[in-house]
Amino acid sequence: MEASEDKIETRRSGDQSDALAAVLRRQIILGEIRPDARLRQEDLASRLDASRMPLREALRTLAAEGFVKIQPNRGAVVAPIDPDELREITELRVALETMAIRHAIPRLSNDTIDVASRIQDEIERSRDDAFAGLNAQFHAALYEASTRRLLLRQIANLHNLSDRYLRVAIGDLGLNPRSSREHRALLEACYARDVDGAVALLTEHITVPGQAVEASIRAART
Repeated sequence: MEASEDKIETRRSGDQSDALAAVLRRQIILGEIRPDARLRQEDLASRLDASRMPLREALRTLAAEGFVKIQPNRGAVVAPIDPDELREITELRVALETMAIRHAIPRLSNDTIDVASRIQDEIERSRDDAFAGLNAQFHAALYEASTRRLLLRQIANLHNLSDRYLRVAIGDLGLNPRSSREHRALLEACYARDVDGAVALLTEHITVPGQAVEASIRAART
């Protein structure tokens, strides 16, 4: 059933390459296509009812984003779960998201912060498997006021990459309650227009779960 829904999505899209990339990205993030899995173009073309050229473009897009690796003599494979990569993602998120919040807070309206607060309400009512998507929406709502479009695109891609890792362990590590408390504190800092306080909260908010998931992945390999 899911495969047929993906076919409908790609047929309706005006840009089949982008639609294919979106379908495959979602399946990789959700773990429906496993790390290190080969992405055979003939199999994907049949399953997604797609032609080869837009499919190749979609795989190149995913390779540029970090979800896929193109290997000589092997073709495309899903990028592995790599704790070293997660550390780099965490460091980049801290650098870019603290930059975004510094630019955003002077421009934030209370109405915009209220939008983020309502998203947090939904996070607290939702199951763990909905956390990653809602978490990205929460942060995007606060960062949008920065008006730094290139910065926001980079942050969105880092959230997608981070999402793969958080789904591996966030429920088992019990990080959601802590995240909700930190979101509430970040909202208060935004209402108070406390830039330095928001930066400090955000740095810890990103770093602690990143380190916890990284440690969990490393421990599972020993």
